[in-house]
Amino acid sequence: MADDMERAGLTSLVRSSGCNAKLPPGDLHRVLSELPPFHSEALIAGYESADDAFVYDLGDGRVLIETVDFFPPMVDDPFLFGEIAAANALSDIYAMGAEPSVALSIACFPSCLDLDVLKSIMLGARSKTDEAGCAIAGGHTISDREPKFGLAVTAVYDKDKVWTNGGARSGDSIILTKRLGVGVLMTASKGGECPEEAFDDAVLSMRTLNRHARNTAVRYSIHAATDVTGFSLLGHSAEMAEASECTIEINSSSLPVHRSAYDLAAFGFLPEGRYTNEDYIGSKVSFPEGFDRTLKDLMFSPETSGGLLLSMPKDDAENYVRSMEGNAWIIGRVIDRASLPVAVIM
Repeated sequence: MADDMERAGLTSLVRSSGCNAKLPPGDLHRVLSELPPFHSEALIAGYESADDAFVYDLGDGRVLIETVDFFPPMVDDPFLFGEIAAANALSDIYAMGAEPSVALSIACFPSCLDLDVLKSIMLGARSKTDEAGCAIAGGHTISDREPKFGLAVTAVYDKDKVWTNGGARSGDSIILTKRLGVGVLMTASKGGECPEEAFDDAVLSMRTLNRHARNTAVRYSIHAATDVTGFSLLGHSAEMAEASECTIEINSSSLPVHRSAYDLAAFGFLPEGRYTNEDYIGSKVSFPEGFDRTLKDLMFSPETSGGLLLSMPKDDAENYVRSMEGNAWIIGRVIDRASLPVAVIM
């Protein structure tokens, strides 16, 4: 793997990386808002609801759930990049409460790289789909100056068991299942300033499937769910709050943050998506006077292959956190709709 890393130099070939490469949310939503709506009685959830995947009613008590996600590399090691890209794409299925069934790969690959690099990326992805019990049945590859990789993932699931980002109820607790700061750490890494242990922590987090978090959560009452990726903790919280017609109150003192991420953010290693996220959703979030600027940076920063964001009854939330053994945190609560969708408190 080390030889592949030295040969590939993947991050030197790209301008942006991971979920930070997403189109700014304001631009995306402007385009989508101008498209004619698609009406189908079978389409339960589409892009209009900002859910993690579309949900299509098969008419027999089951639904088809489909998502697609791909991006440029944030690490030089091709195998790790494949693992992270696959874990990120599979996460959208877990965020809907389902289990992935089959996937298609999407690859953009530069002619300047050895084909063994592409093979290693695909093997990394395969390791994660195997772990998820999901088959890669094919895919599509094109030649491109910048390497990119991801998956289109499909699940078939019981209609009455699907989670959506709507449905959060006043009194619910809000849970996050991975630490924040991956975007900051990867930005610092590209500048050669990320400590090795912090980098390793971030990579482990990104390549960890949300499978266990989902499999544990299905034992409890989940009112709403999403995952935290390119639009940041605050962006995805705002989407959940708007879909649920409530306000999500986030306790900043309860946020789990990767080691070194706060210090590196304070030093200025911030992904570009941090600013485009605030441009779009800043008006939907309230902060207390004198709020910590660096913590605000972390809350607006993109996450790659981030954790699940879950809304569930308070007692269930406490039991869920205990059962996750240090891999889930209660970070806030749901309250009746206030003036803005998200309120940050200290």
